[in-house]
Amino acid sequence: MTAPSLPESPPELLRELLELAQEAARRAGALLRDGRPADLGVAATKSSPVDVVTEMDVAAERLITELIMERRPEDGLLGEEGAATEGTSGVRWVIDPLDGTVNYLYGLPSWSVSIAAELDGRTLVGVVEAPARGESAHAVLGGGAFLNGRRMRCRPAPQMGLALVSTGFGYLRERRVQQAAVARELIPRLRDIRRAGSAAIDLSDVAAGRLDGYYERGLNPWDHAAGVLLVTEAGALAGGRPGEPASAELTVAAPAGLFEPLQQALEELGAWHD
Repeated sequence: MTAPSLPESPPELLRELLELAQEAARRAGALLRDGRPADLGVAATKSSPVDVVTEMDVAAERLITELIMERRPEDGLLGEEGAATEGTSGVRWVIDPLDGTVNYLYGLPSWSVSIAAELDGRTLVGVVEAPARGESAHAVLGGGAFLNGRRMRCRPAPQMGLALVSTGFGYLRERRVQQAAVARELIPRLRDIRRAGSAAIDLSDVAAGRLDGYYERGLNPWDHAAGVLLVTEAGALAGGRPGEPASAELTVAAPAGLFEPLQQALEELGAWHD
């Protein structure tokens, strides 16, 4: 569920990566917040007409990647909107310039900028900027998770029947049908389910103790890279199917004691396949 112990990274590198991630997320968030036109133009479509990529989404990724390449030209990039550079430094930036695109399109506040920095495949730094909520969350491996400068801790694990759990649904109809079937079976076993529309914010809310848990099928690395670090640095667990890391099959986050029964229930319900 968690990465194996590896040699510590130099504090100077961690500080540099965090400061750059925070600056990039803050600037991209301001661009998205202040530059959102009343009538959003559409730059492209993804997998269905429901899943739109706005001009602002593309502009935000360009801002982030140009800033990173200016400061650290040897690093790699992986971005939702197409950024893909191998790099030679061992550091790779995993970027979702606008997580919660449909919320943003409709003027709902649950959208975010998510930026993580990995070294040799291990996430060192994660930032989730939620401008419409006035919040900035960050975590450094081994250094804790923070929301607007205050330390975050996950909630103590409740019994599963008292757990408030968030999830998300894919854009393709066939996947949503299966995800709805899983949720229908899971809801009676929980206090309730929430669906906010931004995986990065959901994971941040688990870290902040606003949710007891979270699960979703179909996430890409840029959807969960920063959020998973927030969760684990806030004292909770994150993974995928039993014994597996978070992946496109399944991402689960919850404090120990809830994580295990939630993960097992999702396995039994087939939440990891369409």
